[in-house]
Amino acid sequence: MSKNFKSIITRRKISGVYQCCLSSAYSGASWIQARKLDKLGFIDGSKHTTVMRTRADFKSQDYDITGTELETFVSSEGAGEAALLEPWWKQFPKRWVMVLLCFAAFLLCNMDRVNMSIAILPMSKEFNWNSATVGLIQSSFFWGYLLTAQNKIGGKLVLGFGVVWWSVATVLTPIAARIGLPFLLVMRAFMGIGEGVAMPAMNNLLSKWIPVSERSRSLALVYSGMYLGSVTGLAFSPVLIHKFGWPSVFYSFGSLGSIWFALWLSKAHSSPEEDPNLSLEEKKLILGGSISKEPVSRIPWKKILSKAPVWALIISHFCHNWGTFILLTWMPTYYNQVLKFNLTESGLLCVLPWLTMAVFANIGGWIADTLIMQSIGFLGPAFFLTQLSNVKTPALAVLCMACSQWFLYRDLMLSHSLVYTPITKILGLVTQVYCWDYLTAGVLAGVFGTAATGYILQKGSWDDVFKVAVVLYIIGTLVWNFFSTGEKILD
Repeated sequence: MSKNFKSIITRRKISGVYQCCLSSAYSGASWIQARKLDKLGFIDGSKHTTVMRTRADFKSQDYDITGTELETFVSSEGAGEAALLEPWWKQFPKRWVMVLLCFAAFLLCNMDRVNMSIAILPMSKEFNWNSATVGLIQSSFFWGYLLTAQNKIGGKLVLGFGVVWWSVATVLTPIAARIGLPFLLVMRAFMGIGEGVAMPAMNNLLSKWIPVSERSRSLALVYSGMYLGSVTGLAFSPVLIHKFGWPSVFYSFGSLGSIWFALWLSKAHSSPEEDPNLSLEEKKLILGGSISKEPVSRIPWKKILSKAPVWALIISHFCHNWGTFILLTWMPTYYNQVLKFNLTESGLLCVLPWLTMAVFANIGGWIADTLIMQSIGFLGPAFFLTQLSNVKTPALAVLCMACSQWFLYRDLMLSHSLVYTPITKILGLVTQVYCWDYLTAGVLAGVFGTAATGYILQKGSWDDVFKVAVVLYIIGTLVWNFFSTGEKILD
């Protein structure tokens, strides 16, 4: 091809990309057939449609199109065409890929957690465990959870480690149970260690990946994975146990972690800066819409713990989680032993409030953020639990339990707007103090509440279990309303 051309004829626009043909003047006043250039600058007639020839009776200036300029023109054309031809899943925003992967991690987290509440029924019969032993087993999960709940290190590897760790512990649970009770307690504690890193690591990752304008909806989606995980675990565990035996629940649920981990390794990155495939436009959106703050190196705990609203937050959270963890771990046993439902019915009945939470979790952030809403979260379940001793039919008992659970988990759904916000106003040290409150004081309720329930059932009845929970709800309500505040008390 000659570098000098008399004219450049613009041809048809196909698929939104302008395609150009180059032709030179012929001495006989006729035109050479125009031919299409491919992306490398070679002639390609394979995809060329019929070209309408045109003659212009004017003399144009000669232009020197260098190799570099031609390559730039062709490469920009190719980039535009490639963007248009990319499948939709490759154009999906990378930040929302991270959100969906975190959602899947939380779904697996609760699937692996609640399966024991169903499997413990046939396990206790096989190994002749009494109620106190069952309570100890349920409590052992929180021993490990407590150790890693205050983890401040986030990133891809930390969350990946957590999922692999608890998945392996889940798979090994049946083996540990057959070896002996001490081994089972250790394995459940190991599982808690893995799940304990999930929430802090996820918060760390999303704080880097999600701009502030999208943070509420992304967190709502991720936390709805917990509710769907409970729904999935409680719904499928009885079916697996009925067909394949109780060990199948741990083998099947635990193995799903390997699939998630493979996707996590190939798709996830600790920050937008570390993702080589992230588009410049999305990177600009993420970094421009995120607020970076210097990490707090020293927390003034003495000053913090001297404030009454802080203790109101801690005590109310402990009281709230006492009932939450009892209902989470013990309700299938209540349905089975007291109301005489079979394993499948017990699991499905426990699904109802979790399913409600999965549906409404994504709109929870829009509900009013007031002290009165927190009080309803305490007094609602307290009221319905007190009615259990008066009902005469299993249907009414199920209704009372479902309403109690609904208020509890509704309050849990709102806790990130009802509890997280006061922490922000009170302290300005959200992540560190929230981890200490929710993932320490709150988890202690799981440690003591689940174990105490087993001991109470060994010596007393379910009415005694519910009375303790109701008393704690009332204490939490009073402490919250008398000592909590929405005002900032520390700079």
